[in-house]
Amino acid sequence: MKRILFVDDEPNVLQGLKRMLRSMRKEWDMSYAGGGEEALRLMEEAEAPYDVIVSDMRMPGMDGAQLLTEVTRRFPNTVRIVLSGQSEKEAVFKAIGKTHQYLSKPCNPEILKQTVARACNLRDLLSDEALKSLSSRMEQMPSMPKIYLELIEELKEESPSMQLISRLIAKDVAMTAKILQLVNSAFFGIRRRITTVDMAVNYLGLENVSSLVLAANVFSQFNTDIPIRGFSLEALWSHSGKVGRNAQTIVKLEDKTKEEVDDAMTAGLLHDCGKIIFAANLPEKYSEVLRLLESEKISLIEAEEKIIGTNHSVIGAYLLGVWGLPDAIVEAVAFHHNPEFCPSVGCSALTAVHVANGACHEMDGAGSINMAYIEECGLGENVQRWLASISN
Repeated sequence: MKRILFVDDEPNVLQGLKRMLRSMRKEWDMSYAGGGEEALRLMEEAEAPYDVIVSDMRMPGMDGAQLLTEVTRRFPNTVRIVLSGQSEKEAVFKAIGKTHQYLSKPCNPEILKQTVARACNLRDLLSDEALKSLSSRMEQMPSMPKIYLELIEELKEESPSMQLISRLIAKDVAMTAKILQLVNSAFFGIRRRITTVDMAVNYLGLENVSSLVLAANVFSQFNTDIPIRGFSLEALWSHSGKVGRNAQTIVKLEDKTKEEVDDAMTAGLLHDCGKIIFAANLPEKYSEVLRLLESEKISLIEAEEKIIGTNHSVIGAYLLGVWGLPDAIVEAVAFHHNPEFCPSVGCSALTAVHVANGACHEMDGAGSINMAYIEECGLGENVQRWLASISN
């Protein structure tokens, strides 16, 4: 049974949550705290760790940002969700680095249930507690320094260009993931999924984007003191951008909807984000992975699992899922090397990313496309047309 802790200084809110979630009593073990200090005491004294904490922002004494900072430090495996009012946007922005998901008051009961349930299910994706702790502690994935500095400079201009800001963010895997995490949260109350940076930046507006980047430090530069031989952030960005564009082309050739085209493009851009997580947080181990890859005739997935205990697809999908990115994107990231393990078949973002990624690696002499999976999807006759249309 999953353990959930709700925190709010207003007794009426806690009573409302109890009533709203009564139907979940057989699935969740739920506790309620009237403030930050009480929440930490309950977490310290608990016989088993809490899987999820859902906290208000504005509370007397220890506010939500301070509470989630402490939870990140003391209980890094716990998924952290903010449930706060739209009028508290400034307080929510303070907690961005410590929060996985954002919900607004009053919250639709089904959205709250779905958000918590999804977070619980995703925790089961990683069996290793140390890796759960690693990904749960991550405030952001680090970005390419050159692009990061260009974005800062543009935002400091007297009249920043929204078009250039969008273009800079869309160039970077980490920035794209973070901006989509924020804009797709229920806190902003958007009625449709947003899967492109252009849409995200236009919706948030210049003031919010500036606050996020300049005040909340929502992005950070990639910087490791340990050199990783064989790893290049620039090469990863170049490959990811190519896979995104080619996945987009494949889905367009199948006459899919604009939403599906956008999903494929963004999933392609983000498909290798797990490599950034490893390189930024486990540089010594990832160096060992790349040495093993060079010395033995095994795949990168096999090398990662042998040295780290999981692979970049799984940890990338876990983090994007906990951040609340759309299912189609998370699914494509999770299964882009092994699409046959995904229960759904047909032309999807996953199919497009798998083919686009395989084609790019084939050009380097190190990739493959699972034709048995493609045939099962009923798309075998289309592959040559796709490959003829995508860029090298």
